[in-house]
Amino acid sequence: MTTLARSSAPPEATPAFARNPVLAVAAVVTVVLAAASVRGSYFFDELYFLMAGREHLAWGYFDQPPLIPALAAALDSLAPGSLLVFRLPVTIGGAAMVVLAAAIARELGARRGPQVLAAVAVAVSAVPIGSHWLGTYTLDPLWWTLIIWLVARWVRVRDDRLLLVAGVVTGLSLNTKFLVPALWAGILVAVALFGPRELLRRPALWIGGLIAAAMTAPTLLWQAASGWPYLQMNDVVRAEFDGPIGFAVGAALSFGLLGLVLAVIGLARATRLRHPAAWLAVAALLVIAAILGLHGRAYYILSLVPALVALGAVELDRWAAGRARIARIVIGSIAGVVSAVVVVTTLPVLPQPALDAAPDLPVHAMQAGEQLMMPAADAGAAAWAAVPAADRAHTAVIAQIYPLAATVESRGVPTWSPHRGYGYFAPPPASATDVLWLGFEAPPAALATHFTGCTQGPGDDLQVWHCTGRVGEWAQWWPTLRTR
Repeated sequence: MTTLARSSAPPEATPAFARNPVLAVAAVVTVVLAAASVRGSYFFDELYFLMAGREHLAWGYFDQPPLIPALAAALDSLAPGSLLVFRLPVTIGGAAMVVLAAAIARELGARRGPQVLAAVAVAVSAVPIGSHWLGTYTLDPLWWTLIIWLVARWVRVRDDRLLLVAGVVTGLSLNTKFLVPALWAGILVAVALFGPRELLRRPALWIGGLIAAAMTAPTLLWQAASGWPYLQMNDVVRAEFDGPIGFAVGAALSFGLLGLVLAVIGLARATRLRHPAAWLAVAALLVIAAILGLHGRAYYILSLVPALVALGAVELDRWAAGRARIARIVIGSIAGVVSAVVVVTTLPVLPQPALDAAPDLPVHAMQAGEQLMMPAADAGAAAWAAVPAADRAHTAVIAQIYPLAATVESRGVPTWSPHRGYGYFAPPPASATDVLWLGFEAPPAALATHFTGCTQGPGDDLQVWHCTGRVGEWAQWWPTLRTR
């Protein structure tokens, strides 16, 4: 009979958790993210998640598992149009990662000071910036950080119930993105090499894996039934790879200046053979190497930021005890202030007059990203409004790319697209004999050949084409139009 056991040896004494200062830092992050949420507009990826969940809810998608679309639809149903509510999960997640960084540092033996340092370093990293938008890539770092804390706590107290909880969190991560197996592979290899090898012998670890597999089964079945389209998404990511230098720069920016200094210190000191946190340092390095080797995106490293910052805070405290205290405070303060300035000038939290007076602040790039598809969507909605009412019943709006499709569809215009996730939604209805094509290029020949004629309409920011006289059934040739 399998039992969930604790080690017979009592856990080592652990410093008290720096609750009040850490929660104060988390509260500041919460307020900043909440304030940023109510300014600006939806990012086009957010609209894609919303449309996928609200209009096309399924167990899986071309480019993601189902959790974020379902969550987006539920939040919008709860408070339609409220960005504050819509982004609440990542607002809470950003603040939670601040707390978890301090908690990881505590599990690694940190006193109150390093715990607070870890919390502050995460608060001034790219974690709050990423937590501005609801997305797979902004919620998944929370699951990774929680898993690392659970494992770090298990290493200290040997309570197997933590491994079962880690299995549940892994299941949530697998329903957000499919990246977390890389984290577990890194942890298991690192533990096998550097210990504690007892982890590999605990039945609860493998039971937790079965829990995660059961939670992921529905979306894996969807992928299997759909021909494993997510594997094509991997090709998309590889094609967008910025090269090793671009990857390194992007990964470094994820930490912020203060966090980067701490992460380097932590990795440099904790990779020693007998270091008690070698499992964490080596696992992180293996994950980074795997992401780089597979030409992944630099922002995937964001999922490791809280843990590595926590490790660095612990190691800095141990190495620098009694050494140049004033110099450390001055250098740390400068790095922290610089990092905080980057966060505050990237998120839309400054007063509007200050933003208008400084057009080169990074926040303008973030807001421009949110507005990127708006002019084209306005033109597309206007083109649809110009279609005679009698013709709309048999006309389908097809957008060239998914950001445009999602933005137009969010305006209440039923929209289809052969691009990425939209290409795996149901095709236009059989009643649609005509098409209103919206894109930045003319309709592809693969589409035009299925209509008796296509003519270009007026448009400046967008190409608008009318194709009439559909030939054949949608279901027969819609899959052949898919693009990625």
